Amino acid sequence: MGLPFLTARWSNLCLLTYAVPAALLRPRLPPGLELDLRGGQAFASLVAFDFLNTRVLAIPWPGYRNFAEINLRFYVRRGDERGVVFVREFVPQRLVAWLARVCYNDPYVAAPLRSTVCQAEDSITAEHHLTFAGRTHSLTVTGSKPPHCPGADSMEHFFKEHQWGYGSSRRGELIRYEVAHPVWDVYPVTSYHLDWDFERVYGPEWKVLQEARPCSVMLAVGSAIAVYPKAKPKVVAETASAVVFAPSGG
Repeated sequence: MGLPFLTARWSNLCLLTYAVPAALLRPRLPPGLELDLRGGQAFASLVAFDFLNTRVLAIPWPGYRNFAEINLRFYVRRGDERGVVFVREFVPQRLVAWLARVCYNDPYVAAPLRSTVCQAEDSITAEHHLTFAGRTHSLTVTGSKPPHCPGADSMEHFFKEHQWGYGSSRRGELIRYEVAHPVWDVYPVTSYHLDWDFERVYGPEWKVLQEARPCSVMLAVGSAIAVYPKAKPKVVAETASAVVFAPSGG
């Protein structure tokens, strides 16, 4: 597996997942992938979380260790491999967005983000704000304590556990990178609030989500993670290797 490109702790991940038309996602598929359906349905998730103790090539860069991210992603597979493709990813720092675009050709955009987490004895609330396209968008998720681990056949597991990130190179070739972490516990969600203009943030085709209700709302605890360098998959079919957890050391 080699040394990770990036290590960090992903903390308090809010996932709001929507059933979406497959026709909306298929034009965005990198070569060699298919949509990862559940019950014949395709899905996309709005995901917000905090990057903590971030290190790139084992180096903790001052001013770039702790920051928020918000992304929109959908679910794909390549044979037995299950992973995600990103529609757009927001971070507050221009350098982080530039580095991700250069190294992984990921659709990162720099924009003002603000996140807060409020802990109580029996509950936790994560709140995120994105200022983009002329307004501030927000989401808030509250969960109860203690967290628990959903079963491997659950909807929560299907949306939160993915080993691979996929994309396309600038020449249109499939690339992938591995994200290693232990299975995440989740807090039972008691309430959520979303004030989000999908059309402004992601384009007119995403207006379909404006009045839609999420089919799943999740607040995952998170953990230390390790992201391994991108690679072009072999043309022949491969069997996904087991996830090996690499501690962040942060």
